[in-house]
Amino acid sequence: MPTRAFATASHLGEDGLTLGLAPALTPGGVVDDPSFFHGFAAHPQVLARGLLTLADVTATRYVQYTPSTLRDPVLTAHGDRLRAECFSACNSVYARLDLLPDGFDSGEIGHGTTNVDIGLETRTALSRVGRGRLLHLDVGRDGLTVSSPEATAVERPVEMPGRWVRAFGNVAELHHGVPHAFAVGAVPARAFVAALPAATSAARTGWLVADRAGVRVSARPVHGGVLVSGLHRLSAVKRLLPHVTGMTVHGDADPGPVVVAFDVPGARLVLGLTDEAWRGHSGEGSLLTALAGETVAEDADLVSALLAFEPVIEVPRLAREARLAEPRVRAALAVLAADGRVGWDTHEEAWFHRELPHDPDRVEKDNPRLVAARRLVADGGVVRAADGWTLRSRSGGPDHRVAAGGRCTCPWFLAHGTGRGPCAHVLAVQIASEAPA
Repeated sequence: MPTRAFATASHLGEDGLTLGLAPALTPGGVVDDPSFFHGFAAHPQVLARGLLTLADVTATRYVQYTPSTLRDPVLTAHGDRLRAECFSACNSVYARLDLLPDGFDSGEIGHGTTNVDIGLETRTALSRVGRGRLLHLDVGRDGLTVSSPEATAVERPVEMPGRWVRAFGNVAELHHGVPHAFAVGAVPARAFVAALPAATSAARTGWLVADRAGVRVSARPVHGGVLVSGLHRLSAVKRLLPHVTGMTVHGDADPGPVVVAFDVPGARLVLGLTDEAWRGHSGEGSLLTALAGETVAEDADLVSALLAFEPVIEVPRLAREARLAEPRVRAALAVLAADGRVGWDTHEEAWFHRELPHDPDRVEKDNPRLVAARRLVADGGVVRAADGWTLRSRSGGPDHRVAAGGRCTCPWFLAHGTGRGPCAHVLAVQIASEAPA
């Protein structure tokens, strides 16, 4: 649904979030109605194919393959780079194209966030960009304009799916803890990409491991290997195959999130996968522990006022400026992640700022387990016991016990453990433990 973004207020619609370019707090001060970027790409074909790759991801449902009409990346300008982000239609794949400073031949990058559709006209124009052709990019109040000597295509701001906000938060926290596994150069990276199964293929599970022969997929656990479920979810990178100069893999041998980054001239394509192709990022619950802190909401308001579209957020600096301890700043960043306003870059090993419309009730609306936990504490249903805690039911159901080690007897914990965030009872114990005596 086209709309004029950022000149007007952002708002939450029935089907999604319409972004508006609100006045942006930048390192140079507050800028009204900011313009992001006007300039030429240093590697036109890489930029064109990178944007098409994001459109491919957004338009694909990798579980029981089904194409979709969504092609709507979120664009954020950080002063020294542009980031374009999206999720697959099934929400199990996160894709981000980092357009780095040496990816632009001229122009000045500003600060701000918008969300646009890559429609048929733009896809056609991008697909015709050759290696030696010119490509001009314009990102700002009116959306995205791509221009080549042959054609110009304009995309207006559109609504962003509401579940993307939840997914942005979970991606940030999940990627925050993913360990670096290995990195390879151009030849093994391209061989790996060329051998990837198509998006329409059945899900294949294996352990990625780098050896002298390159990157191979093992059917059994291998020391230093990274378990990937659904290798077909990486298939979109094939558009960039001739340009790949390296690949870095984050993850481990146990089930969990995986991040694969592909280096290309002037840019980096990042693909983040959930531990199963049928699991979406929007339902992971990875931020719940941080969100349950007693002062975390107030700390988040303070920290958010200090953000200025930094490409790399320096936690020590924020701690000094906010006069908060670093653990409190990190918890505050988790709250801002839940609101879609910060992300995590595994390459930089740092948070980055993106600005989405603030909804003060979003944390509770998107995290019913947190609401249930707070209700348990408010109703006096959390009682300390000799070997842990007893959670008393107020509805006539069975009581549950949370052991000192954090194990709960409830059906949720028995089914999921901590793989999808803590259950409401473990959260209630955390809240009760931190409450002043």
